[in-house]
Amino acid sequence: MAKKFSGVHWMLATPFHEDESIDLASMGNLADKAVSSECEGMVCLGVTGEAARLTDRERYEVAETVIQRAKGLPVTVGTTAGSTAAAIERSKEAQELGAAAVMVSPPTMGKPNPDTVFTHYSRLADSIDLPIVVQDYPSTSGVHMSPDFIARLSSGITAAQYLKLEDPPTPPKISAIRKLVGDDMPIFGGLGGVFLLEELVRGSAGAMTGFAYPEVLVDIYRQMAEGDLAKAEETFTRCLPLMLFEFQEGIGVGIRKYALHSRGFIENPKVRHPGPNPTDETKEEFHRLVEAVGLSSL
Repeated sequence: MAKKFSGVHWMLATPFHEDESIDLASMGNLADKAVSSECEGMVCLGVTGEAARLTDRERYEVAETVIQRAKGLPVTVGTTAGSTAAAIERSKEAQELGAAAVMVSPPTMGKPNPDTVFTHYSRLADSIDLPIVVQDYPSTSGVHMSPDFIARLSSGITAAQYLKLEDPPTPPKISAIRKLVGDDMPIFGGLGGVFLLEELVRGSAGAMTGFAYPEVLVDIYRQMAEGDLAKAEETFTRCLPLMLFEFQEGIGVGIRKYALHSRGFIENPKVRHPGPNPTDETKEEFHRLVEAVGLSSL
């Protein structure tokens, strides 16, 4: 049996050239950064990766590039789609490329109901031989999944092995889910890492998020794993203002890509239209914050 996921699985942005074509060289650089930061895995084609703005061919190229550069780290590929059939097709493709898991959010529905969502995941599980990371992100999917329903997924669908929880407030929901499933379904936080410390205290397995300083996330996770809550709290509290700044509603992806560009990992920070790019004032604020939290040397 494969080892269960834990630790930091870095969510990768999708870099573009100025003409909005995909920059696969920079994509590879991000995979390299996940490895050098000693992350336990990486995730491509999520919200951070602007997956909804990519063509199917581009999605394939991104997943292929990341998996080839992962150097043995498990790669989870986002395969969310507007229909069960499309999610199955994308997930089969990810499996063929060598993905370690797929991450899937419920499809957007006019009137979502638990039975339909359950059937979506059940049909997907029957069609592939990969673990599924269930993404609980109602602000993008429009689907709210209760702890009881998540426990139903865990017990009723063997492949539904992990939960990426992005339904705040996340710490109390982690506690509620773990009371029902225990360690059977490891839970990973997202949301830019802004609740990471509290999530780990409540028993999360780690984080799947794209904060532009993954080594900070790794430090916090390791400090907690070593039982040094005080050190983890110091690291988290010091860096939290930058995490919050980067995770601003509407412009977070743009700020994150600008941060990755400033660190030299991607050639161009461009967000694909119609996504907004940060203003000069926002860029200046970012640099002041980086200096203030002591990360300017990274």
